[in-house]
Amino acid sequence: MNLVVLTGAGISAESGLATFRDLGGTWSQVRLEEVATPEAFLADPARVQAFYDARRAQLRRVAPNPAHEALARLERAWTRGDFLLVTQNVDDLHERAGSRRLLHMHGELRSARCLACGADSPWDEDIRPESACTACGTAGRLRPHVVWFGEMPLYMEAIEVALSRCALFVSIGTSGQVWPAAGFVRMIPRDARSVEINPERSQMADAFAEHRRGPASVEVPRLVAELLA
Repeated sequence: MNLVVLTGAGISAESGLATFRDLGGTWSQVRLEEVATPEAFLADPARVQAFYDARRAQLRRVAPNPAHEALARLERAWTRGDFLLVTQNVDDLHERAGSRRLLHMHGELRSARCLACGADSPWDEDIRPESACTACGTAGRLRPHVVWFGEMPLYMEAIEVALSRCALFVSIGTSGQVWPAAGFVRMIPRDARSVEINPERSQMADAFAEHRRGPASVEVPRLVAELLA
């Protein structure tokens, strides 16, 4: 039984990272047009870099929660078919919990992309004007390796193939507002099982056959235990 798991901001919020859509979240404090579009980066690269530098620094102060750890445990133990974890999150909490079969469709905060050569490189410090690409050595051409609004999400072909072949699709901590991820549940086979885990109904809740209402740190370990029983 092939399994695809999608995670959104809600799972990381339980580790203390700000969400984008909730009241008090990241986008309620700053206009996305000012920090999360290619046009914003061209207009004021220093402001955009500072925004992501601060988010990158925040990652050093948080840790994976039981939901991250349960998904890593599920991956290690899943022998009934293929397993793929797709995350909309740019943090590295899944990796730190032990997940390996993982795709970051919106990029990775602890990575920098070089606009000169196109290389993506691990990056854990601030990106400064003098910062040089570790691949080509060019300075001043780095940007956060994050998919901004108006840009194409990553790994879509591989994700679509996995969805078309899955027998179980689980969505965790997503608002159902961000496309194309919001439409993943409609891309699975008709006879596939679909489960939504969220404290509240998402905008795509009606498309799921099963709903588990509660914190991811409680409901995900519970579901994993059931699947591995």
